[in-house]
Amino acid sequence: MSGTTTGEVPKILLIGSGDLTIRLGHLLASAEPETRLVLASRSAERATRFANLTKLAAANLGRIREVEAVAMDMADVDRTAEQLRRIRPTIIFMGASIQAARAIMDLPEELFRRLDEAQLGPWLPMHLTLVHELMQAVRLAESRAVVVNGAYPDAVGPALAALDLAPDVGIGNIGNIVPGITWAAAEELGASPAEVEVKAVGHHYFSHHVHRFGEARGIPHLLDVRVAGAPATVDADAAYARLAGGLRRQGGKEGQQLTATSAARLLLALLSRTEQSLHAPAPGGMTGGYPVRVSREGVRLDLPPGTTPAAAEAVNRRCQLLDGIERVAANGTVQFTEERMAVMREMLGYHCTELKVADARSAATELAGRYDAFLRRHGLGA
Repeated sequence: MSGTTTGEVPKILLIGSGDLTIRLGHLLASAEPETRLVLASRSAERATRFANLTKLAAANLGRIREVEAVAMDMADVDRTAEQLRRIRPTIIFMGASIQAARAIMDLPEELFRRLDEAQLGPWLPMHLTLVHELMQAVRLAESRAVVVNGAYPDAVGPALAALDLAPDVGIGNIGNIVPGITWAAAEELGASPAEVEVKAVGHHYFSHHVHRFGEARGIPHLLDVRVAGAPATVDADAAYARLAGGLRRQGGKEGQQLTATSAARLLLALLSRTEQSLHAPAPGGMTGGYPVRVSREGVRLDLPPGTTPAAAEAVNRRCQLLDGIERVAANGTVQFTEERMAVMREMLGYHCTELKVADARSAATELAGRYDAFLRRHGLGA
């Protein structure tokens, strides 16, 4: 990453004006160290209103922060590259997708239950498209910014890594589940959460499933627990059960607060001279999530003792099958599992056996149209 010089205030470009990015902006504006924020949205009006909201809310907390608003359209790669050259961000956070992963949660319960069986993998075009266009602009602008991706990083990262276009790291997912596992392990061991260190390796499916259902049977993942630095044996099944019991939490839009804090922690660590231990998906474009150490010098793996990067990624590649992704080929083409895609065909009339990165936008356009037609058929359209 391009480091900041003494006295230089880091500049963070936040792309997207959805719930996650707005929450993140508020966290960063009220945190130390001081940062200059640039909020980008397709709508200049929306960007302006939320930039001012962020600035004025921070002022209520005694923080005087610069928050700039810009209109930015990822589809116009050349224009985005020009804007990146002007803004010269230290960090770029990508918080935009064509459709939010949680969108189907607004469906009536039975429709949601049936469509949710497709899992997130088949919806990849909605998340890959804008990140692909952003990364093309980053390369064109010759930007040295660290790029942090909040759009299904577990799968987007490896698809783009094949084209040397992967963001540096992602947020959420594994970073969302580890705090709960830490508290659950502490309760199982009769220890303080402050004494417990958890290192987990897991794909999006693992983190999404465990917090909802309190179990991980048959889900490939790795877990290492230590108390005061010493290895500890914990009943993982009992710990996971606590996440759907006494440690159950709110999900959906309100649950985005956990994802926002995961993102804030990582972004602030990227500005720190001291390495911070945390969890993040897709470091360097790897599949799934890992324990990492993060500082202004970059992101590096911090795996459990005896675990190689290849072995850890192999676990996540097995887990991605449950999310509906068969494999990511050497050229970045994503192949989907027939079981998950069959749900999309039945419910939406959408079927995609494999997706080339270059075709992501056209696939997203088709998928969005199919989903809109599905909503109208069920009397849910606008």
